[in-house]
Amino acid sequence: MSTPSTTTSAPLSSPPRAARPGSVLLVVVTAYLMVGVDSTVVNVALPDIQRDLNFSPTGLSWVLNAYTLAFGGLLLLGGRVGDILGRRRALTVGALLFALSSLLGGLAGAGGWLLVARAAQGVGAALIAPSTLALITTNFPEGPRRHHALSIYTSMAATGASVGLVLGGALTTWASWRGSLLINVPIGMAVALALPRFVAETPRHAGRFDAAGALTGTAGTSSLVYAFIRVSESGWTDTQALLGFSTSAALLAGFVLIESRAVQPIMPLRLLADRNRAGGYAGVLLLPAGMFGAFYFLTLIGQQVLGFSPLRAGFAFLPMTVVMFTVVRYVPRLLARFGAKPVLLTGMTLLVTASAWLWRLEPGDGYAAGLLGPLLLIGLGVGLSFMPLNATILARVEPREAGAASGLLQTLQWLGGTLGLSVLVTVFGTATRHATGSPADILTHGAARAFGVGALIALTALLVSAFVITGRKAEVAAEAP
Repeated sequence: MSTPSTTTSAPLSSPPRAARPGSVLLVVVTAYLMVGVDSTVVNVALPDIQRDLNFSPTGLSWVLNAYTLAFGGLLLLGGRVGDILGRRRALTVGALLFALSSLLGGLAGAGGWLLVARAAQGVGAALIAPSTLALITTNFPEGPRRHHALSIYTSMAATGASVGLVLGGALTTWASWRGSLLINVPIGMAVALALPRFVAETPRHAGRFDAAGALTGTAGTSSLVYAFIRVSESGWTDTQALLGFSTSAALLAGFVLIESRAVQPIMPLRLLADRNRAGGYAGVLLLPAGMFGAFYFLTLIGQQVLGFSPLRAGFAFLPMTVVMFTVVRYVPRLLARFGAKPVLLTGMTLLVTASAWLWRLEPGDGYAAGLLGPLLLIGLGVGLSFMPLNATILARVEPREAGAASGLLQTLQWLGGTLGLSVLVTVFGTATRHATGSPADILTHGAARAFGVGALIALTALLVSAFVITGRKAEVAAEAP
């Protein structure tokens, strides 16, 4: 269990005199962009990885899950590491670990080797992500300069995943799937070397890690994802799947018990006492569930049904990326004018529509008729949804709990994507287990069923936001950067 923390006498370090605010922002945003890009950069390379390392269709999802599960499961603990050791130090260690694990993954000769490397990348990302926002706060004074930095940071966070799809396609075509991992090596090393030169350290605090909470939470979520993957491969009567569900329930119940009694929990349960904040957290858990699944199946459809090369498949997502990046630049103005709830509900409605459109996908549909429209709606929906959710969650948070609230936000976002992908892969496996026809027909049939479930998940997020979040315009809009 944790013990109360006290601030140490370690002073706030200063960067060299030559450091400029633009250099600080570039280093920090590059680190976070690397994390976001890597959540999807291997998506376009999945067919090549499957052929080279002999993954099963459902087991292939672990190439994504190994990263996002370790990342999401350890985010809260990673934030605590930054509190105790210093944010710049935690970010430096995370960048070095990210670069090393990317090198190991790029050299992987077997599936198990790649999965271990991807999990290690997730650990590095869990050290990077919580520290980036805190370093912007400590290196930029309150006012227009900080708001400008936060606007750029939010834009990069919103577009990182979609940029990864385009970058992954280019690297896979021009080099190989290994390039989508090896590209992180020089970037991670450059970030680690630049941090001590340009970025000031934050004060350190004495304390202990909530290791029991981190272990039970991560193990419980991992067991749940594993159980869904087993169901997709062997059905709902599989003994290991049932054991996984039972183990997950016990571990997650233990996690809640530990967090309720810990003096310094990694997930303070009191953050969920506020109605608006609880609704916002539900949104950031549910929305990525359908979005990650859409990226996964659309990548496979583009290459295995439409016959796209990895490069062309990556550029197929470019309209979504452009729309998303454009929209997030205007969302702060919309929040100030209308408040978070109307903007949020509009974005979620677009995401439900996109998933329902993909639900009707047929093997004969081309890119223009079957995929372009949903991709544009996803770009609009994501761009309009996530910043209002962030503003809702962070509204009226006490300064001493801002780090915990942000860490829980990021944790639920990544865990939602991981769990959602495992659920949709399970739906896909169940729908295609006894299907007949050409491989393209079977893939499209299973993916359409998964998109249907994704539409139901997005609809659930919409209903929760509509009936739980009250939408106090003045309070929430004030939190928008």
